[in-house]
Amino acid sequence: MYRISKQFHFSAAHQLTLLPDEHPCRRMHGHNYIVEVILERKELDERGFVVEYHDLAPIKSFIDDNLYHRNLNEVLPYPPTSENIARYIYETFKPRFPTLTKVRVSETPRTWAEYDPSS
Repeated sequence: MYRISKQFHFSAAHQLTLLPDEHPCRRMHGHNYIVEVILERKELDERGFVVEYHDLAPIKSFIDDNLYHRNLNEVLPYPPTSENIARYIYETFKPRFPTLTKVRVSETPRTWAEYDPSS
């Protein structure tokens, strides 16, 4: 199995309104997110790639246009947790990139959430 990943960065705000009133994340706050897309193939394409990194530019454009400096509560159709951000990006790009297997999202240097529908 061949596997590649690429990271994208964006800053955005969110409010986790389903948390208790006293929880600090219930208030509006922001993060500098890191999104990592992971793509896999059993065999490389005719060019020798899983996916050529330049071909992933639409993901960066989408993040810049739809997530960067946004209130994620107004963008995602479900609570804007890291887990759901990963799911949102996966579901948006899986049709375009069939080799996409999982998406990871970090909102702090010590935390990651991953969406992997095969698990």
